[in-house]
Amino acid sequence: MSLPDVPVLDEAHKEVLLRVARAAVEHGLDGDCMLVVDLESCAPELRVVGATFITLRLGEALRGCVGSSQAVRPLVADAAHNAHGAAFRDPRFSPLDRAELAGLSIHVSILGPFEELRFSSEADLLAQLQPGEDGLCLEVEGARHRAILLPSVWASLPDAATFFHHLKIKAGLPRHYWSNNLKVWRYASESFSDARNKS
Repeated sequence: MSLPDVPVLDEAHKEVLLRVARAAVEHGLDGDCMLVVDLESCAPELRVVGATFITLRLGEALRGCVGSSQAVRPLVADAAHNAHGAAFRDPRFSPLDRAELAGLSIHVSILGPFEELRFSSEADLLAQLQPGEDGLCLEVEGARHRAILLPSVWASLPDAATFFHHLKIKAGLPRHYWSNNLKVWRYASESFSDARNKS
């Protein structure tokens, strides 16, 4: 599994993605319907097929996070799709309420290419990780266990073993689970937010 290279985005492109993500959340409050993005009005860089994660926060508290681990739609449309999902479809939270909108900050992460890691043991895998830089995707081949953690999660789980154990738990596995059918990919991401506008 691999993702195409992420286009280089300037500040104007990032502002468009943030505005579209917020518009998707606001649109969902008016009947829980998906925002349809006018792709023709968007820059070519935003029409490239790409994968995003959208994280919503109220202050420092997580309020929703939904994303794509595979690139299946134009970048700007993916941001809208996942912003709606983070606000209204994250099973860990109730749907966003309009009263929360004013204090909501939106964080966009654009995922880079996935690189499958080769390892002989958990210790071997952990030795290859780059804390603070690597996002990880885990999958158990032939089973319904899959999870992904963004590089930003290192801020709260700075130890490689703890980071990986949390990833396994997120996938519905015991923290000490190990199998030869375990597959792990790493990736980088570019992240930005409108949190500065909410201070």
